[in-house]
Amino acid sequence: GEADKVIVHLADERELEAKIIGSDADSEVAVIKIDADNLAFLELADSDVTEVGEWVLAIGNPFGLSHTVTAGIVSAKGRSIGLTEYENFIQTDAAINRGNSGGPLLNLDGKVVGINTAIVGASGNIGIGFAIPSNMAKSVYEQLVESGTVVRGILGVYIMELEPDLAKSLGLDEETKGVAISRVTKDSAAEKAGLKRYDVVVEFEGKKVEKANEFRNRIAMQKPGTRVKIVVLRDGKPKTLFVKLGEKASSNKPAWNPQKGWSN
Repeated sequence: GEADKVIVHLADERELEAKIIGSDADSEVAVIKIDADNLAFLELADSDVTEVGEWVLAIGNPFGLSHTVTAGIVSAKGRSIGLTEYENFIQTDAAINRGNSGGPLLNLDGKVVGINTAIVGASGNIGIGFAIPSNMAKSVYEQLVESGTVVRGILGVYIMELEPDLAKSLGLDEETKGVAISRVTKDSAAEKAGLKRYDVVVEFEGKKVEKANEFRNRIAMQKPGTRVKIVVLRDGKPKTLFVKLGEKASSNKPAWNPQKGWSN
């Protein structure tokens, strides 16, 4: 739920009440503001270039132990664990416990690659923690500062991972990477642009598409009305389409449908 009041505790022992600029439940990112001078700040890194195996540091207040620093590596990228609607988590084995949430995940240059947000297991750290990538957080931040809310682009399709059996049934090589469209929503941006059921998306805005959740996030980070280029495989042949994205309506409905896949 939303907080009525937020108090920021600074390293110099000051406590300041913060103003809530905006929050986004779909990503669990919020922006707050305090009135203070000469504050140090951390620079954001480009989380897209962060590599698996890279050393990272996590800072937080686990169990009330302020300014605790732990170290580990980036274990994986692009993780989805069902915590929020839009996920593209960085997984790390740096010790993250309750109280670390909201703290930074830093690279060895001291730049923020992610915001620590979740752990696996109710009892505490077991070597699996998750952080929101800095690029996703930055996109949400910019919209919250500009308008106090977040709007996301949407295609109007249900998608699923292209597994080998599905690829084979569509007449494609079993090694083909992409995201299959299982349903196109009526009167959606996708339908208007000519996307069809069983199209396999292999490229979005010049970049390869391999994972469903990553594809959803990349679309959601685009503003409604943006014209995007999508390359699909249809009947085994590449086809280029241009889609003017619609606007995602706020909804409490689950994004995942076991029969149809991820909605986007």
